[in-house]
Amino acid sequence: QVQLVESGGGSVQAGGSLRLSCVASGVSYSSNCMGWFRQAPGKKREGVATIDSDGRTTYADSVKGRFNISKGDAKNTLYLQMDSLKPEDTDMYYCAAGQYACSLYAPGFEYWGQGTQVTVSS
Repeated sequence: QVQLVESGGGSVQAGGSLRLSCVASGVSYSSNCMGWFRQAPGKKREGVATIDSDGRTTYADSVKGRFNISKGDAKNTLYLQMDSLKPEDTDMYYCAAGQYACSLYAPGFEYWGQGTQVTVSS
């Protein structure tokens, strides 16, 4: 089994930065894709960024140029560097892993973390 645990969320003013981390544990899982998603109450889960086993990345248009997804030296660690944060970035952020081709489509992912809250104030 795979367990994903996010950390690094918090409250920041507009224009600030946060770095989210996700650590995987449990039975080894050869995921083709890992990603970050976000969701606010009453809204659907939205894809933010993905990275595949070859390091290829995909970003939502709303975060291009501001967010960067990466893997740590240890393959069990995933990061999301968020710069130039805006109030509309306020959401619960989730890391996810899946065995299918990477896309910003939540149902394509099999494993999910518990989420970490990001709040951006102006």
